Amino acid sequence: MVIRKFGIAALLSLATLASASESGILSSRAQRSLDAGKIAKSYGQLERALLASRKESDLRAEARVLMAMAQIRTMSLDFAFADSLLAQVREEVLDKTSKILFLQGKAALANAQGKFDEALGLCKSADPNSLKKVDDPLQAAFYSECAIAQAAERRSEDADESLKMVGKRSDKKGGFYAWTAARMADLSGKGTADSLYREAEKKSIRGNIPYMTATILYHRSQLKSTPAKEAEDLKLRCKNAFELMGLPNNAKRCGE
Repeated sequence: MVIRKFGIAALLSLATLASASESGILSSRAQRSLDAGKIAKSYGQLERALLASRKESDLRAEARVLMAMAQIRTMSLDFAFADSLLAQVREEVLDKTSKILFLQGKAALANAQGKFDEALGLCKSADPNSLKKVDDPLQAAFYSECAIAQAAERRSEDADESLKMVGKRSDKKGGFYAWTAARMADLSGKGTADSLYREAEKKSIRGNIPYMTATILYHRSQLKSTPAKEAEDLKLRCKNAFELMGLPNNAKRCGE
């Protein structure tokens, strides 16, 4: 899973699908494609997995695939589409892990749109006992979204506590912790944002996560402390990377 290498948002969490089923096999292929940075291919495989899950009448598998598709749409800045996919999820069929994954996906979508108060509400709605029982990568992803929302809403103590949980549930030496800390610093207006983004960028490049690297380039270009000439170069690199990944919305944002 991508989160093992960098940790961004527990992107698919498809390993829990039944690998012997057609939907499970297609979902596993989608995960491998995403790990390789082939986002469009991954999404196409998920579309096929969704049809397969409906053929199998497996509502839980269908829900997981819908959540995975929504996260990719969130990544590609197709927010309305992501929201429509999440709206199709039948929450009553979700197990404890899937419920946390659902909340994490909704919080990620809210944060991506700058709706931090909405993300904060989603974080508060999580059942603490259920959260403790899910796998560490998903806990780290959930707490990351909460830390970002809390920092944006100036709840610094809560944000710091959430960041500690990210550190406990992921490798502090990895890029995920640095990414979360960088977003928190950025949204809080702290001067450490650039150095933290740079650290996360190095680890993203080392881990071969082009999507994350390009995203960091974008955020660095938006910092007020970044010199104009450097910001233009960051935007160009970001735009080129996303164009080559086949993500036009992201490329357009970089070019603005």
